[in-house]
Amino acid sequence: MRRLVALALATALSVPLAACSDEPVHDPAGGPTETTPPASPVPSSADPSATPSGDPSASGSADPQALPPVRHRVSLPALMREDVRAGRLRRTEPLASTARWRSWTATYTVDGATVSGELLVPRGRGPFPAVVLNHGYIDPAIYTLGRGLSREQEWLAAAGFVVLHTDYRGHAGSDPVGDVDRESRLAYTRDAIGAVKALEQEPYVDDDRLAMLGRSMGGGVTLNALVAEPGLVDAAVVFASVSSRFVDNIRQFTEPNRPEELARYYDRFGTPEESPRFYRDLSSRTFFDRVTEPVLMLHGSADDTCPVAWSRQTHGLLREAGADAELEVYAGEGHAFGPRFADSMRRTLEFLRVHLRL
Repeated sequence: MRRLVALALATALSVPLAACSDEPVHDPAGGPTETTPPASPVPSSADPSATPSGDPSASGSADPQALPPVRHRVSLPALMREDVRAGRLRRTEPLASTARWRSWTATYTVDGATVSGELLVPRGRGPFPAVVLNHGYIDPAIYTLGRGLSREQEWLAAAGFVVLHTDYRGHAGSDPVGDVDRESRLAYTRDAIGAVKALEQEPYVDDDRLAMLGRSMGGGVTLNALVAEPGLVDAAVVFASVSSRFVDNIRQFTEPNRPEELARYYDRFGTPEESPRFYRDLSSRTFFDRVTEPVLMLHGSADDTCPVAWSRQTHGLLREAGADAELEVYAGEGHAFGPRFADSMRRTLEFLRVHLRL
């Protein structure tokens, strides 16, 4: 299977890299709208956070299938070399029950850390196709289990999909996480990858029909997962996503809302002008040539949290990189989707049924 071949290749090329923790950058929902153009290529020689030149992984390659060089342990190229390991899903408490599906609180492990979430399973014999849901930013201090994508998960479960809504580390019943690993979104990306691998182990899941769906910050997590582990899923859906350029998100959310925390982050890693490659290597768009799955993007034209221009740029760059990407813009819809939510979910189900061969 394409996914298994890709995973085997990634494992064979893996290089163990330690996780890193330091000062955070926050990405709260809201804040003034700012639209920025796609990043231009920048030299990496000015990056003081680079790994030592003796690192064999930093040599680079003209082969688009080769792993990109690792210049910092806090980066997507470093994550690409990790063999993210997931434990089996454990149902901990029953929740809702309908004529079409049942749900439970659940946990799974990612590299030994416990991650909580909500699991929905259709009634019937299975095996069923499955979707991992990656939620948007909600302050971890007020976040509760399964929050953020409750509408989406019920639509999908009623349509016959197993759904695992992951909470991410640092949320609800999950284990804590270091600040930089969290705020770079790399920990969340690992948790999303681990959620897919946990589902693959369940007998009621069809591991040839797996997808991922993310909203807002979770859209960025989903794009990260696609470039970090090509072939992990068979299709992906991204709603009202943050930018695929990391610096856009800093400037949109962190700079106007948490300047003191941003200053500490810059003290650690340098500013985007001082360390351009560091920030490019946290941007999924830098590695869109690694995306092997079809991607459906949905965005409201009136979104004042994540500008629709971000999705237009991401869509264009995915297409330029050779990815099978579609963008649907819903006139007048805001960030959370309201009047057109049902339309967007019908479009999502249509997309998933085509690409998961249902």
